Amino acid sequence: MSVTQPAPPILPDPDDPRLTRAVTGTDQTGAPVEIPVVEERPLTIYLNRQEIVTAMTIGDHPDYLALGFLRNQGMLRPDDIVTGVDFDEEVETVVVRTARQTSYEEKVQKKTRTSGCAVGTVFGDMMEGLEGLSLPAAEIRTSWLYALARQINTMPSLYLRAGAIHGTVLCQADRPLVYMEDVGRHNAVDKVAGYMFRHDVTAADKILYTTGRLTSEMVIKCALMGIPALASRSGFTAWGVEIARQVGLTLIGRMRGQRFVCLSGDARLIRDADLASVPEEDRRHRRKGAS
Repeated sequence: MSVTQPAPPILPDPDDPRLTRAVTGTDQTGAPVEIPVVEERPLTIYLNRQEIVTAMTIGDHPDYLALGFLRNQGMLRPDDIVTGVDFDEEVETVVVRTARQTSYEEKVQKKTRTSGCAVGTVFGDMMEGLEGLSLPAAEIRTSWLYALARQINTMPSLYLRAGAIHGTVLCQADRPLVYMEDVGRHNAVDKVAGYMFRHDVTAADKILYTTGRLTSEMVIKCALMGIPALASRSGFTAWGVEIARQVGLTLIGRMRGQRFVCLSGDARLIRDADLASVPEEDRRHRRKGAS
C-alpha cells in the first residue's frame, strides 16, 4: 500500500535575481561595502476593465497577489469563476477576469491608507464582511506553534538575504505549507489568500503565521480568509485585539523562545508542549523585533 507524501512547502526564492539588487556603500569606518537590497516595483491590479489599485511589491507571484487582494477586499466572491489572470511585466499590470460582470467605482472611491507600510490599502466598507462571521472551532496545539516558529525563522528567505521585508506563512498543524514575502505585510498575506483562492484550499484547519505586527487589517484579512488562528513573534495593536475578540479569532503574539501571549481565542489552545524541551531564543535569532 503506497503512502501519499505531503507536498513540499512553497518557499521564498532568495536566489531569484529579480528580487534583490547589489548596492554599494560605505560602513561605519568608511570602508566600501556591497549589500543586496530588496527590489520594489509598482503593480497595478485590474478587475476586468476597472483599475482597482497600484501596490508596491517585490514582483513575485503577481497572480496570487491580485487574486488575494481582490478576495480580501470582497471584490471577488467565493463562487466567482475566474476566467483569466493576465500579467504584463512590461507595463507592470495584472488583470483578473471573471465570468461575472463587476463594477466597483463607488467602493474604490472609499479606499483609505492604513498604518501598514508599502501602501497597505483597506476600503471603508471592508469590515462589512465580518458581520455574522463564524470561525471554526479548531484546536491549536502549543507544540505546533513552537515547531512552526523554529522552522519558519530559519528557512531560506529574502529576509535572511537582504532584510527589509515581511513574511506570511500558511500552516497546517506543525507544517508550513505556503511562505510568501513582500515589502508590505498586507501584500504577503494577500498572496497567501490568492493561493488559497486559486487552488481551493480549505481554511478551517489552518494557522496563519506572520512576521509583522498584529494590526486590525491583518486580523480582518485572516478572519475573512476563514482561518481561525493568527500568530506572530511581533506585538499587537488595540484595534487588532478588539476585532479578534469580536470575531472569535485566536490571536497569539510575542512568540519568542518559550514565551507567547494569547489575547483572544484562548479556548482553542491545547497546551501540550513540554516547556523544558523548548529552547530559549538565541540572541542572534533572525527576527529582532516588531516590524
